[in-house]
Amino acid sequence: MLDTRQIHPLTDFLRNHKTHVARLKATRMPEVLTINCHAEIVIQDADSYQTLLDRLHHMETISAIREGIESAERGELKPAEQVFSEMKARYGTQG
Repeated sequence: MLDTRQIHPLTDFLRNHKTHVARLKATRMPEVLTINCHAEIVIQDADSYQTLLDRLHHMETISAIREGIESAERGELKPAEQVFSEMKARYGTQG
């Protein structure tokens, strides 16, 4: 969640980037930078961004697994031989 207290003009970031970077690393929270009084850019430290990506990947994986389970419960399954045959036709064989 964005902290509305961490909205700054881009020019302030450019003039005081060391302070902003230190705050980003310490709080691990993103900042919004404005251009002409409009929110234009969101910045955050690299570690926090990677954590966000990891969490997103985890949630997408859980969602895909749930979707697969629900599909199986509806009886929408294919025999393994058919799946392997389709994969072989589409991607060829690895040798």
